[in-house]
Amino acid sequence: MNRSIALLLFVWVFLACAPTSEGLPSTSAPNASIPPADLSQLSRATFAGGCFWCEEAVFEGIRGVAEVISGYSGGFTEQPTYGSTGTGTTGHAEAIEVYYDSTQITFADLLRVYFASIDPTQVNGQGPDRGSQYRSIVFYRNATEEALVRKMIEEMSASGRYNRPIAVEVMPFKKFWEAEAYHQDYVRQHPENPYVQHESIPRRKRTHAKVQDLLK
Repeated sequence: MNRSIALLLFVWVFLACAPTSEGLPSTSAPNASIPPADLSQLSRATFAGGCFWCEEAVFEGIRGVAEVISGYSGGFTEQPTYGSTGTGTTGHAEAIEVYYDSTQITFADLLRVYFASIDPTQVNGQGPDRGSQYRSIVFYRNATEEALVRKMIEEMSASGRYNRPIAVEVMPFKKFWEAEAYHQDYVRQHPENPYVQHESIPRRKRTHAKVQDLLK
């Protein structure tokens, strides 16, 4: 293996949305689940936009957002895991479930944050993460949410800002599968991770700069 190929492999390994040794699951680690009663009065929104570490970090800084959970959605496989979803054969994408206070922020505002955080024209991926498990999806829970996202995509397509078609899927919400505990709050717990430093934190900064009126 020559030096240039070795360097490329090194970069690929460390700049991917995958846990390194400090983020591996532990049998003693508590489950990241929040007791349902604690969040039962809040509204929910579900998005897929590439690596869930990145999206979770973005939405945690938004006004009215009480909790963000990383997980999987959009597929057909029961009980998906990080390993199985990563094969691209489960139909699921890495996703986040956002619990928010609708008296402080609207679903339309959350859509603003979501579209500011991604490249809406990238097919099956965001940044260096490629594959159907990293595709972009907005999941709607009712006709009002569906109409809002479709209108926003229509306006974006007509704006002339993009050289390629909008690739974000619009799907009815069916089920969200919570990811393993070691993925929750990953950016906050592992700021030293090379992927977090080169992808997650810069994405959070870029997004927050675009939606300063919605920050906590």
